[in-house]
Amino acid sequence: MTALDDRVQTRAKLPKDYLIWLSGALTSQLGDAAMFFALGWAATAHGGGAAGLVLTAVTLPRTLLLLVGGAVADRFSARRILIVGDSAMLVMAVLVAVATFSMGSPLWLLLAAGVVIGTIDAFYLPVSGSMPRRLVGTVGLDRAVGLNQSGTQLISLVGGSLGGALVTLGGLGAAALFDGLTFVFAVVVVLLIRLRFDVGQSPEQTNILREAVQGVSFSLRHPVLRPALLLTGVVAGFAIPVTSLLVPLIARENAWGAQAAGFVLGGQALGALGIALMVARWGALRRPGRAAALSVVPMALGVASLAAAHQAFLAVAAAVLFGIGLGVFVTHLGPLMLGASPETHLSRVQAVITLVQSLALVLTMNLLGQLADIRSAFTAAMVCAAVLAAGGLMTLMSPHFLSLTPTEER
Repeated sequence: MTALDDRVQTRAKLPKDYLIWLSGALTSQLGDAAMFFALGWAATAHGGGAAGLVLTAVTLPRTLLLLVGGAVADRFSARRILIVGDSAMLVMAVLVAVATFSMGSPLWLLLAAGVVIGTIDAFYLPVSGSMPRRLVGTVGLDRAVGLNQSGTQLISLVGGSLGGALVTLGGLGAAALFDGLTFVFAVVVVLLIRLRFDVGQSPEQTNILREAVQGVSFSLRHPVLRPALLLTGVVAGFAIPVTSLLVPLIARENAWGAQAAGFVLGGQALGALGIALMVARWGALRRPGRAAALSVVPMALGVASLAAAHQAFLAVAAAVLFGIGLGVFVTHLGPLMLGASPETHLSRVQAVITLVQSLALVLTMNLLGQLADIRSAFTAAMVCAAVLAAGGLMTLMSPHFLSLTPTEER
């Protein structure tokens, strides 16, 4: 058998345990998407300020506890944390459903649900993000992440619509019950899988807070993780707000209407989905660092074209280009960072990545919103395009990062 045959055979199959886990993870993501829509919808009935408080109730504990959650996940059994997290979400969803059906959706209930979700996420997300590495190892990691992203993009296309349908049928309670059912499946799935590449506990244990800080210092010193985190912060801060903040504002400035804005968001999701499916089928490019750095080119061009578009169909085309760049970024940088993480720091590195994304997003979302109010959404979008291009240029100054191949990530 030739080397090419070996490569094709390696790409032909992903471990069964990974596919089983992914089915449960994506199912619970769909439930969460419906639940988050329903929470936001119920919160808006109390006013815009209340809706902001509910959003903060989710993001604040998640941000404050992420590093601790990563340290806990590296110290204890990843499988046990998944079971506890899924079970806690199941209990929370059922309690919210029961309370909603009996007393409606008072603000205190929405805030309490937000705090619980954010706290669970802080401990759950770091270990969940490391699962492709724990179940697949390093060979085929790019395809595993590509398949995961394919499912995530599909959920982004249908999650909001599903949430709206459930709210129409039975309000927040119906969405919460559906979310709970998805976590029943997620718990069963985790009980069935075996973590083939899990290393268990970290060999150097001091205390949780010190281990959390060690995860940050290690990531900032690492020759691969450091530039990757810089690029992650730039993309999180200046690409994610494009769809969540700037597309609605640009649509309003051009009088396109909500339906056209939805088509633009769909174009972005389709572009990213197309790349994710290609990577899931054929694998990532041989130089993932270079691909991730250059992915800001279609992102920046897409944002600039979106800002300059005066017709909705041109904006949709620009959004597809933006989504292609975002898809290349996620499917190449994600496996690169997972592969570069030592087995003893898998969850802590994932916690640092998530923290960088959250902090960048919180900072830039407000600044870009203010800039759009003072000047225009066009100006804010052009700033995003310029910063994305600059971030890619800065990453291109790291020769070691650019030259990495999948077998050299560690």
